[in-house]
Amino acid sequence: MTASLDALSVPALLARVEAIFRKGGLNAVQAGALSRVIVAGERDACKSHGIYRIEGALRTVKAGKVQADAVPELMPDDGSTILRVNAKGGFANPAFELGLPHLAERARRLGIAALVINDCTHFSALWPEVEAVAAHGLAALALCPSYATVAPTGGKEPLLGTNPLAFGWPRRDAEPYVFDFATSVAARGEIELKRRAGETLPEGWALDAAGQPTRDPEAALAGAMLTFGGHKGSAISTMIELLAGIMIGDLTSLESLRQLGSTNLSPSHGELILAFSPERFAAGREGDPFARAETLFEAIVGQGARLPSQRRFAARAVSERDGITLSSSERAQLDRLEAEGLDAVAL
Repeated sequence: MTASLDALSVPALLARVEAIFRKGGLNAVQAGALSRVIVAGERDACKSHGIYRIEGALRTVKAGKVQADAVPELMPDDGSTILRVNAKGGFANPAFELGLPHLAERARRLGIAALVINDCTHFSALWPEVEAVAAHGLAALALCPSYATVAPTGGKEPLLGTNPLAFGWPRRDAEPYVFDFATSVAARGEIELKRRAGETLPEGWALDAAGQPTRDPEAALAGAMLTFGGHKGSAISTMIELLAGIMIGDLTSLESLRQLGSTNLSPSHGELILAFSPERFAAGREGDPFARAETLFEAIVGQGARLPSQRRFAARAVSERDGITLSSSERAQLDRLEAEGLDAVAL
């Protein structure tokens, strides 16, 4: 079945988004990688990581906080488990695409490998990275800081980032097991979408600028978000600052905010992706790790629970079959951005 008349096919939307970024001055390397991750979000019904993100990326380009013509570089290495890509001040996505095949080869050969991305501007979700690693038959962890918008448990001021963490496990005859979540109660984009919709926040999401609990999205964006699970989320978020910021020689969330000067732009920092070969780790032990994982997944589903990302994969199947339906305002937004480029966004 083809896309309906009021829907765009996935390739058609990809072409539109890429044209917008090229109009905004991005080179083919940057525009292509960003377009792929944005359309993946829209395809999978992740609206907070779909075309909503285009304006923020263009705003960051217009502010001169990201290199629109950057070409990432794979740095020389010593053959160890650690690979490094310098994003050259560009977005993280093309840097990841450059490093992925080298990461996969190294992890298959050595059992484990790490890809460090330095000097990048982070963009969108982390699940595209771990899905891409899982497609090579490898398990994956991806983590990065953000800019300081989250208060540590017991604190009142932004210090930590939303600090996402993603994991992927490959499956032979099914979509990979994938989760991707912010260590804050919600992604900052979710609060912005609720602000635009005129909705209030659930209790326990945020503090206002005075450090008091608030359900007002405007006050939350001016104050601080909270971590999920109280002190547990705060500890995991701090771990990410250490591993994907300080350990790789890149910015923490507080340093990123100070450098950027605004939460209206995409954050600058680094990213860490770890890849594991299940076969290599299980070598010499009884049982196939992939078959044993399926037994676990079947037990989870057998209790009536669902695996993370199942809804996203279901939405993907619909989009690939029927196309992606955009509202009239979303279509108008794409028209305006494609016609005006950077002139369409305000700083």
